[in-house]
This record gives sequence, C-alpha cells and structure tokens, in this order.
Amino acid sequence: MTFENRAVKASNGVEIPQLGFGVYKITKEREFERAISEAIRIGYRHFDTAKIYGNEQALGREIQKSGLPREAFFITSKVWNTDLGFAATKKAFEQTCKKLKVDYLDMYLIHFAAPNYLEAWRAMEELYSVGKIKVIGVANFEIQHLEHLMKHATIPPMIN
Repeated sequence: MTFENRAVKASNGVEIPQLGFGVYKITKEREFERAISEAIRIGYRHFDTAKIYGNEQALGREIQKSGLPREAFFITSKVWNTDLGFAATKKAFEQTCKKLKVDYLDMYLIHFAAPNYLEAWRAMEELYSVGKIKVIGVANFEIQHLEHLMKHATIPPMIN
C-alpha cells in the first residue's frame, strides 16, 4: 500500500509534502527503525524531527538505508530554546545536519519563541541565503512573537 502525497507551497514557492511523518517520542531504537523503514516503504518522504526529540541520528541512518537519493526526501528539523542566538543556532544547525548525514535541510524552524529568537532568526536568514536551508519558519509562535519578528526580519518567515 502506498499513497500519493500532495504538496503545499511555502511563501517562497518551495513545495512541502502535505503529509509528513513526525518522529516525536519514538525513542526505542528497534521501534524507530521499523516505523521509519515502513513509512518510507509506503511512501512517506517528509520527516519532521528536532534536536530535542533525540532521534535525528537514527532518522538519518534510516533515510540512508532506504537507498533513495537525498533529494527524494523533505527533512524538517527545529532549533531548540537552549540553542537560540546567532552563533548557537548556526552550531545547532551544523550538528543537526551532521546527525542526519545531510548537507542541507529542507525546512528549519525555531521551535518556540524563547529568549534570543531574533538572533536565531538572523542565523537562519544567513543559512537560507547561502542555500543550506530551503524554507525557514517558526513553530509555536503567538501573534505578538510573529509581529515582533516581522519588524526585525530581513526575510519574513515562510511558514508558521
């Protein structure tokens, strides 16, 4: 059994597979391997992870084991509150890519509007500008956080 996965477009025109497989709280290694390999087998190509989930490395391993090219996947991850700030966000991004065994992310989000999110956004804008991230955005932001970010952003969030 497989399915057709339609896409939605981010504000910059990048197509995002509408149906993604979230890996939050899948921590047991064998369960994770089975879940991801089965998800890939039936047609999932969008995977959503985050540093705080603790399974980026396992996801990267399963994607590589699939034998499909990197470009076949849409990989989303998120920067955690303790990694917000310009240098910290860039470092967290590099660590995420290393764990996932990828050179770029399809989408990178600020997980929450915690202190230093404006500096984190500047780092994400830079990473986007050099092609390391295809879509930059936010998650779990309230309207006042979005409005504040919009006043200071060079590139507006492409997704919320």
